[in-house]
Amino acid sequence: MKVIKFGGSSVGTPEMMIQVAKIIAKNDKQIVVLSAVQGTTDSLNKYTQLLESHKNREALHWLLTIENKHIEFSQQLINDTQIRLDLEKKIHSITQSVKPANEIIINKKRILAIGEKLSTEIFYHYLLSIQQHSSLISALSFMRKDENDEPDHAFILENISKVLLQLNNCNTFITQGFICKNKNGEIDNFERGGGDYTATLLAAAVNAEEVQIWTDIDGVHNNDPRFVDNTFPVRELSYNEAAELAYFGAKILHPTCVFPVIEKKIPIRLKNTKQPDAKGTIIHRQTSNKNIKAIAAKDNIMAIKIRSSRMLNAYGFLRQIFEIFEKYKIPIDMITTSEVAVSVTIEQTENLSDLLPELQTYGEVEFDKNQTIICIVGDFLASNHGYASRIFTNLRHLPIRMVSYGGSKNNISILIHTDDKINALESLNKGLFQGIH
Repeated sequence: MKVIKFGGSSVGTPEMMIQVAKIIAKNDKQIVVLSAVQGTTDSLNKYTQLLESHKNREALHWLLTIENKHIEFSQQLINDTQIRLDLEKKIHSITQSVKPANEIIINKKRILAIGEKLSTEIFYHYLLSIQQHSSLISALSFMRKDENDEPDHAFILENISKVLLQLNNCNTFITQGFICKNKNGEIDNFERGGGDYTATLLAAAVNAEEVQIWTDIDGVHNNDPRFVDNTFPVRELSYNEAAELAYFGAKILHPTCVFPVIEKKIPIRLKNTKQPDAKGTIIHRQTSNKNIKAIAAKDNIMAIKIRSSRMLNAYGFLRQIFEIFEKYKIPIDMITTSEVAVSVTIEQTENLSDLLPELQTYGEVEFDKNQTIICIVGDFLASNHGYASRIFTNLRHLPIRMVSYGGSKNNISILIHTDDKINALESLNKGLFQGIH
């Protein structure tokens, strides 16, 4: 069995949804995971904002706009009148389920969940109209988080197995990405981009032969094509390389999606829905050449330096500092230390007004906003020479705030001001990859 996930751009128009149906028609047994139609989650976010502002009349008008958009989508997609009318009733029922009742504002995550419900209903009914047999299964019946807000793997395995056993005469299953339930049985989600996570969690549960993630780009590129010309797809990445790229800004993957499949060695293949014959990128256990593979950038970073003579020859100081970040649930991206100072980077956070005063009890605190982490990913074994020299030579004209090298054999991270990001990406692209592709 394969698990195949299509993002919002892949189901963003009737023409693209028809293309998705052609792609999955070539497979045997498969679970097809869909995101919401492109733009729907943003529209649902606006709907919740209107509700939270007590603008119920505007909110209801906006909800009707979302409903009509999906009905028009269905009318363009499906020719069979009866199937289309049945679908329109489903669409109306789904949107009405999040209509505010008695001035009670519905849970935001329950509202966001209807995006994937709508897209999967439309796709299932389209397959029905072209006599392409499938079963629509609700992710809410088998995707769940545990008390630590992490995927409940045992629950997922038990319940997806039950669903597939009950429908053992079917080879194609359609389900929703992103959405799940929490430990209390309430509707929850895996945050933006979590459809990838749904796909790899399912793949691990059913021991799939492969996960395919289809988007509107031909795999992972060696650099960000939004800012840099002459990028090219990276044909092969290890699990660790892909995880580093995703965490540090590569938009094609959800940062956590790699981890569920590592233990079972299930490959992830990234493909382009618009160019289905293109090779894309394969992510698997084996690394390919020992070299620099790709570059990613992560914005909205703040650098914080805590300087204190109490650090000198003192044990326990770093633990005390890190406990403050843990208290406010603020993850740290990079860290460097000296005898009397420690510098860390975090994503800019609303908890700064509480965090900084506590840090100041341990020493002098400086912070810089508007920073960007440039992450260079590859296979950087200590025995291999020259990588750092090549990287820093191409950045010699830019001021560098921090460097992290050695914590991972797959990542060299550099902190710069965000104003220098594009210059840095272009310089590294020219210096590290020119002539390779």
